[in-house]
Amino acid sequence: MRASKKFIEENKDELTALQIIYSKPYGERHITYEQIRQLAEAIEKPPYHLTPDLVWQAYEKLEKSRVKGEGPQKQLTNIISLVRFAMGESQVLQPFTETVDERFQAWLKEQERVGQQFTPDQMEWLEMIKKHIYTSLRVDMDDLEMAPFFERGGPVRAYKLFGQKLSGIMEELNEALAG
Repeated sequence: MRASKKFIEENKDELTALQIIYSKPYGERHITYEQIRQLAEAIEKPPYHLTPDLVWQAYEKLEKSRVKGEGPQKQLTNIISLVRFAMGESQVLQPFTETVDERFQAWLKEQERVGQQFTPDQMEWLEMIKKHIYTSLRVDMDDLEMAPFFERGGPVRAYKLFGQKLSGIMEELNEALAG
């Protein structure tokens, strides 16, 4: 869609989220939810008057064979999927949650390949972390103080389950799932 590509090209130096996408190698891109919110607000302003929903719908009409899923489902994090698709970094436009799910499964397979086994309790926590990344792009130690983590024992429980590996696992998941 020309309007979204034009917007991205014209604003890549001004918007933090776009600067991160353009200026850093893939593995070093760490976009915050606040930066995504700012990007969403910017595309809604004149002369573009775009919303993630409108851009997604346009791609569904223009490139149906390359669009997967049922639209952005009102998740702001889907802007990441739209930008990656518009810039040619992704061959398929799909909801961010689907991308995270696919990457999570690949991460689990890699963990299994290197001999890492997770208990059912650990898997429950890993799933909660994955779902938190769906909407927040990343998970940090402070997030363990909030729902749903807090209801399941918060950071104390997480440390009991993962020990000293907790911090590293969270960083790996941030990088692997949203990177």
